[in-house]
Amino acid sequence: MLSSSKAQFELARRLQGGEAVPLGEVFTFLSGLYFRGKVAYARTFAKCEPDRCAIWVITSNLGLVNVNEPFTLKQLQAFSEVDIDHADPRYRAPLERDARRIRKQFPEAEIVLLGSISTKKYVDGLLEVFGPQLKFPTEFVGRGDMSRGGLLLRCAVDRQELTYAPVLGAARRGKRPAKLTPRKYTHLTGI
Repeated sequence: MLSSSKAQFELARRLQGGEAVPLGEVFTFLSGLYFRGKVAYARTFAKCEPDRCAIWVITSNLGLVNVNEPFTLKQLQAFSEVDIDHADPRYRAPLERDARRIRKQFPEAEIVLLGSISTKKYVDGLLEVFGPQLKFPTEFVGRGDMSRGGLLLRCAVDRQELTYAPVLGAARRGKRPAKLTPRKYTHLTGI
């Protein structure tokens, strides 16, 4: 979609023109509400000093990458060469390498996973490194991608932080919660 010569939207034109674009902008475009909610929530509630803070994105081949890191179209295309599979060392080794680096840099930090908690692909490698430091929003249990994205965006707008629990030993699957009441956002400043 981004590399198609028929694509006329701004992001595709920028990337095809050789511009490097922040990873968060690209992933927000590709996954819409789901990733937009994650980024808005993380930017709203990250608890760290500005010069020592980062929001990391799990990638298929580069491990954990800062959401603001600029990427070219060629670099983005390389993501498709490796599946996100907890058993594939091309995915797992960079993920664990970066997790160890983050743990060393922030030894006491609470690490909150805003991705899928019900599959091994994200949890296994991170849990091995962070152990009880790795937390997740308990409100994620039973929710699909779009529901989690909507919940995160709503919480960011309302400045309502979710409840976190350690991933280690937690029930990560459960009954589907009630659907979120639809809401219209006319202007989202600073998110």
